[in-house]
Amino acid sequence: MTQNVPTIPQTPAGFLTQQQVEEALPPNLKSAATPAFTTQINTAAADPLVAENIRENFLSYAGVLKEGRFKTGDYLNAVTYVSYKLMGMSNQDAWAKTFPQRYSALVAKGTDQKDIAAHVSAYHRGKLVGRVLEQSLTPIWVLNQDIYQKAINVQADLMLNANSEKVRSDAANSIMTHLAKPKEAAQNNLQINVGENSGMTELKDLLSSLASKQQEAIKSGVTTSDIAGQALIEGTVKETDADG
Repeated sequence: MTQNVPTIPQTPAGFLTQQQVEEALPPNLKSAATPAFTTQINTAAADPLVAENIRENFLSYAGVLKEGRFKTGDYLNAVTYVSYKLMGMSNQDAWAKTFPQRYSALVAKGTDQKDIAAHVSAYHRGKLVGRVLEQSLTPIWVLNQDIYQKAINVQADLMLNANSEKVRSDAANSIMTHLAKPKEAAQNNLQINVGENSGMTELKDLLSSLASKQQEAIKSGVTTSDIAGQALIEGTVKETDADG
């Protein structure tokens, strides 16, 4: 007789698991990674593509939760709001998408658009939203890395092929300026060199002292073969045992 084996629910493809949510949260908030909260994250938006962005951003910006006493629910709202903003929506549209019930309630009461805009502005300027927005920003040099390389290529071409000596000189100077070794690296090299010079000085002084002691020993009757059998230990001269 075939027994019915209970089916274990599977997490839909792309959805976060409770374990992933728990791992993303700081130690003091891991208890918030409940099945209900995990479901709330996975269903934060009806549009599958938007929901996927929210899930990815929830994991990416979770470091913000280590910086203050933020609630996980508020963090999810901030991530949802910023996710809509990153799609090009205005502050008000992103806020309305994030808080549809709040927005509907304000509209139902006949709230003036100016007052609604004030609610949106206050939320946008909040500390939590600000920190999430900062996390979402990509450094300008990363965004324009391809353009930066093209500019270097243009300068290199001018340096090699321009008819004007001044243009070639200016292009060469531009390349040397922008591709010069960072000052931090130069400082590190300087510190290493200083350390090496100091060590060499100490060794030189030690060898000089050893030579003087050997000369005095020879004057007092010690043979050169005995001198050769002496070992240098911690800056002093010590006779080695004949048996090794």
